[in-house]
Amino acid sequence: MAEDRRAALVRITGRVQGVAFRVWTRDEAARLGLAGWVRNEHDGSVTALIAGPEAAISMMLSRFWKGPPAARVSNVESEDASSVHAPVGFQITD
Repeated sequence: MAEDRRAALVRITGRVQGVAFRVWTRDEAARLGLAGWVRNEHDGSVTALIAGPEAAISMMLSRFWKGPPAARVSNVESEDASSVHAPVGFQITD
């Protein structure tokens, strides 16, 4: 990745499943020009890999705290994932 690009692996907890969080994430990521994926986890959390320019990553991390209208986010944790290969575009996975 270029120096101004990075990737983050993000875990979002709270009321984040059954509220269109994955679709919202895909749409927000597309608006910001981010690549990656998002999926539901068995523990009720949502995990996302977001990759792109530093400014877009920061903006998406802030947006995760709000989520779609029906979501109630209690925590957003992120870690550097620059060594992870992100797909082209943004995908919802199982």
